Parts: sequence; C-alpha cells; structure tokens
Amino acid sequence: MITRNIVRNNMYFDSIMLMSLSSTLKELEGVDEASVIMGSETNKEILEGIGLLTQDGRGAKPGDVIIAVRAKDRKGVDQVVARAEELLSVRSVENQERKAQLPRSYEAAIDSFPAANLALISLPGQYAGREAMKVLDSGRHVMIFSDNVPLEEEILLKKRARDLGLLVMGPDCGTAIINGTALGFANVVRRGPFGIIGASGTGIQEVSVLLHRKGYGITQAIGLGGRDLSREVEAMSMLQAIEALEYDTETRVILLISKPPELEVANLIFDTVRRKKKEYIITFLKGDPEEAGRRGLHFASGLEDAVHQAIAVHEKRPYTFRPFTTDLEGLVKRAEEERMKLGKSDCMRGLFSGGTLADEALLILSREVGDIHSNIPLEERLRLADSFKSHGNTVVDLGEDEFTRGRPHPMIDYTLRCDRLGQEARDPSCGIILLDVVLGYGAHPDPASVLLPAIQDAQAAAEVEDRYICFVAYICGTEGDPQHYDRQKAALEEQGVILMPSNAQAARFVGLMLKGGSN
Repeated sequence: MITRNIVRNNMYFDSIMLMSLSSTLKELEGVDEASVIMGSETNKEILEGIGLLTQDGRGAKPGDVIIAVRAKDRKGVDQVVARAEELLSVRSVENQERKAQLPRSYEAAIDSFPAANLALISLPGQYAGREAMKVLDSGRHVMIFSDNVPLEEEILLKKRARDLGLLVMGPDCGTAIINGTALGFANVVRRGPFGIIGASGTGIQEVSVLLHRKGYGITQAIGLGGRDLSREVEAMSMLQAIEALEYDTETRVILLISKPPELEVANLIFDTVRRKKKEYIITFLKGDPEEAGRRGLHFASGLEDAVHQAIAVHEKRPYTFRPFTTDLEGLVKRAEEERMKLGKSDCMRGLFSGGTLADEALLILSREVGDIHSNIPLEERLRLADSFKSHGNTVVDLGEDEFTRGRPHPMIDYTLRCDRLGQEARDPSCGIILLDVVLGYGAHPDPASVLLPAIQDAQAAAEVEDRYICFVAYICGTEGDPQHYDRQKAALEEQGVILMPSNAQAARFVGLMLKGGSN
C-alpha cells in the first residue's frame, strides 16, 4: 500500500462537502482509504490516528486542504489525487459563484437579513464559539452544528445566552425543527401540538417521525447538544427551552429526551417540570423512573413508549404499555420460524448509525437476553476490546468518534457499515444482523441502493456455507423525506429484510428470536 498527502493552500471548503467528496474517492478502484479534509491540528490528529498522515500533510495550515489517500499502487494513488483535484476545482468555482451571491461574514449576513433571529454555525470547533458569541451579542439565538467546541466555551456561551434571554442549541447539535424549518439532520413531519426538547439528534428524529405516523405533529423540536445535561453545563439550554415552550400557546405536551444525564441534573429537571403547568413525558435513557414517579411525572422506558404516552395524555385517556403494536401471536410465530433457520449461528450483531437508537436497542436487548457487548456498553466489563471486532451478542454505535475520525458520519456514508456488515456475515457465529436506516435531510440520498448489494453478498456468502442470516431493520423516516420512505421500504423487503415499525420493536423482535421465539 502507498500513502500520499497533497496539500492545497488557502482553499477553504465546508466539512460536509469534503465528507461527500471523500466518499466519492473511496469508491474508486484500488483505494483502501481516502480523506479530503481541512488542515487544522485536530484534523491532522484524525489522519494520524487512521494512518493517513504523511510529512507533507503535517505541514498543512488550518486554511489548507489535505488530500490524503492510501491505495494499493502508485497508479491508484495518482488516480485518486487527479479525481480529487478535479472535484475540488469544480467546487472551488461553485464556491466563488456562491460567494458572489452570499454574504462573506456574519455582519454582512445581518445586513442582508436584518429580520433573522437565529443563526446556524457550522465551522471548525476552534472558531465556532467566537462566532456564536457575536450572534448572541447581536440579540439572536444560535444553533451550533460544530463539534470540538471546548467545554468551557459552551458554558460561557450558555451563561451569556441565559443572561440575554436567548437560546444556544449545541455545540454538536445535529437536529432541530424550528417553526417548521428543518435544521441539520431532520425529517419532514407535520405541525401539531407536541414540543420536543432533546440532547439527542436521532432521538428527536425518532420521536418526531413516530408522532407523524400517528397523525400528529410538532410545534418545535429544540436540540441541545450532547453535553447539556452534564454536571458541568447543568442543563442550561434544556431549562431555557422548557420555559420557552411553557409560554408557547400551540404546545400542549412536551417530550424531554436525553441519553443518560447526571443524576443531580436529572433531578433538577424533574423538580423543575413538576412545578410547570403543561404535561411532560420524560425519556432519559438509563434514567431512574422511581425519581420521576416520586414527583408524579410521566417517565417513558424508551422513545416509542414516550410517543404513545404523550398521545394518551393529549387525548386524556389511560395508557397501557404494549411491546408490539402489531399482531403479537404472528410475530412470535415469525420469530420461531426465523430462529429455526439459524442453527448454530445464534449471535446477533446490531450495526447502528444513530447513537440514541443504538442506546435504546442496547437497553432493550440487555433486558431481553442478558449481556450485550458494545463500544457504548451498559457495564464496563462488556466493552469490546476492539470496537472493530464483535464478540457474542453485540451492538455497535458506528457514529462514535473512533469510527468517524477522518470519515463522514455513517448516516451520510454507508461504506463503513457495509464493510462491517460483510465482516459480520463471514463470522460463523453470526445469525442476526440488526440495522437502523435513518432518512431525512442531510442523510444518504438512497440508503437501500448501497445496503442491498452488501446484504446480497452477505446472504450469498452464508448460503455457500449452508448458513442463514436474518436481517432485521427499522427505517426512521416519513413519506415526505427526500429518500422516499415507501421506495426504501419496498426495496429492503424485496430482499427479505424484516422491517419493524419502530427501533424499539425491531430490538424486541430480535429479542424474541434470541430467546427461541418465546415471549
């Protein structure tokens, strides 16, 4: 293998565009790895970590572009570099045309759009905080899509916003829907009486999608960033968002979503909302329902459970938890039939692009079948020694930093997941592969088109060894999403993938199979 870095000076490009370009280069013949990335110190560390940084790349400055490639021979390297140069040239011309039409700075943007009251920032983390402070000081709310913003800057920004009566969404806020406008990764959903406040991007997506499918909709979906409910940040943005939706006359029921918050921060939220006038449904994964119960609050076991509770509260009717919304007897029979085909290949592998969806599946499967190994384990003893190698029953969050350094997020680029799918299929112990497929703005334009060849290859490889692999999946999306939900569903089902109506039900169906089909 040959590794090479080419540096192009003073060529700034948006990180999302560079991720897309990197994905295109990886598909070229003979390419082992490729990344086109800005030359910041953080990005050079990323390239170093995946073995793609050379001496030439080390000399790059933050305003330079690094073309990093590893291929089997010099011809392959030259081919990738030439294609990258061609694409960058095209994008550079497009950028110049766009720059001629768009403001060149935040101040110029305000001159062009003086009535705007919210700014979205997507810059390298070391610059995002400074620009976000400018937004706040101009009297506007801000969503910070950028990650790698120092914790102390997040705290400073959120304190400043609180003093000014403004809201900071983020840093690392991937999803929001404000007044019907999708920001970041989000789905096309209708307006309705439910408000969502979440320190979780795919958690917000799942809840908004399930509400939409039930014929309801949302007023606002306010993202917070993953650190908001930490001990250091103390839920500053969640508390402000709660106040905002309390005074929103269109919002009737509010859903709070988070990955595991700190105990004292969770209790702060519980004590806050118990004094509010509106109804709250709280979904803190791995949270303590007893603490909520002692305060008379609604606490949901997961994302779908939260949606069903919220609808029942809104409709003023009793609620009873149901693990499946379809025919249970039929599902048990199907699980038994699938289980009989597995033989000795009786291990499950969950390959997730959505972090909160992975967390939810991990919780459910742990309750159903016991120990689940993971790179985001419930117990440290169950942490994978190598996140790139599964062990026994495994759930992997492919959106974690260890997988995304120098690569696009798996919701954008399916290359890593398809490679991992093939790896799992070659393991004689693997009989079940569980997947999430996230649609919406920002996600891959046609997930089925890249998943199906990988699934077909896996099925063929297993058949040669007289083995069977059962594929179970959940599609998080709506008929209005640009990927066309019905088209994705039909394509996957035609290939024999078992599709379930929610992430939680997909995990429970896998649980039925692992337990031999018993309920």
